Amino acid sequence: MDKGEQMTKDTKPLTIGLVIDDSLDRPDGVQQHVLTLGRWLTGKGHTVHYLTSTTQRSDLPRIHSLARNLPMTFNGNRLGIPIAADRKAIAQLFRDVTFDVLHINMPYSPLLAGKIIAAAPPSTTIVGTFHIMPWNTLTSVGTHLLGAIQRRQLGRFRQVIAVSTPAAEFAAKALRVDPIVIGNPVRVLGFSQARDAELALRDEQPEGQPVKIFFLGRLVERKGILELLAAAARLRELTTTPFELVVGGKGPLQDTCLRYVAETNLDDITTFLGYVAEDDKAELLAAADIVALPSTGGESFGISVVEALAACRGAVIAGDNAGYRTVMEGLENQLIDATNTEAFAQLLQGFVEDPQRRDDASAKQVETAQRFDVDYIGRRVIEIYGS
Repeated sequence: MDKGEQMTKDTKPLTIGLVIDDSLDRPDGVQQHVLTLGRWLTGKGHTVHYLTSTTQRSDLPRIHSLARNLPMTFNGNRLGIPIAADRKAIAQLFRDVTFDVLHINMPYSPLLAGKIIAAAPPSTTIVGTFHIMPWNTLTSVGTHLLGAIQRRQLGRFRQVIAVSTPAAEFAAKALRVDPIVIGNPVRVLGFSQARDAELALRDEQPEGQPVKIFFLGRLVERKGILELLAAAARLRELTTTPFELVVGGKGPLQDTCLRYVAETNLDDITTFLGYVAEDDKAELLAAADIVALPSTGGESFGISVVEALAACRGAVIAGDNAGYRTVMEGLENQLIDATNTEAFAQLLQGFVEDPQRRDDASAKQVETAQRFDVDYIGRRVIEIYGS
């Protein structure tokens, strides 16, 4: 039994409140963090409550929707901010439940998480996880302003976790806290099993199939979909190896993408899947020869990158931004400045034309993904709860 297993075994069952100002009805990054960690904690015998703004899903126990959502965009992401948090409902929750730990996802709103922290008794341990890197000046200024407003309340936190070193540096400046770096938890096993299943079927696949390049993400500016399409158009001029482009996800740039594909004659090799359900992600990632996630910035981590590293039978190419660089440690030759169309196309070309290079990349990627497996990350979080 290793130290982490002994630590988990010896930890008494805790009652934990995972606090998110947004709804849990969308599969975005912070929501994935909360759901993955919550299910792991539950599996270890802890009692987990989810304290959220309006959430309607019914597949989880102990969801407490304590405020309504106002849809907005922040840091290039869609999200809901809470309004009209019910102080009486929060007070009643604390009368009904004795929380050992409140785990706050940060930055947090004073309208929901802030009220929860204010109502928590002194006996409740409060920790936080800080998730963002600024995509624009407004995000940076807004986070610094929150830090000033919440300065006294932040003193209640036993520890702030940041999901990457760049996120920790931003949190330290904006909130004047001293974070410890613990990555986002990912259920790596489910994705690596999909890869193993795909590889087991390789000999049964017909020869001469085009190399499949797969993008998965929201069709928004910072996720790099337009840069990928431009690189694909250039790639077609560089290589005679057949390839296809499959785009999973939807978003406000969808019509722009469709127009670009038509104008550059990529429509015969490009497929738009639209929304991809969580249950379908692993299989789609595993079936790709190349997964391209060319985000141009604003990433504090890269849950989607970890999932791709674990699942892809071939190579993962990721945008060279601070968050993705953290996840791709040791795989830096697979990072790209997606705004450099020529360099992006040439990197794609190298993997498109060389199947052995794709296989070699895949073997290293699975090992890299293990650093963020929920069993390892979860044990580190439990240690923070009890430190």
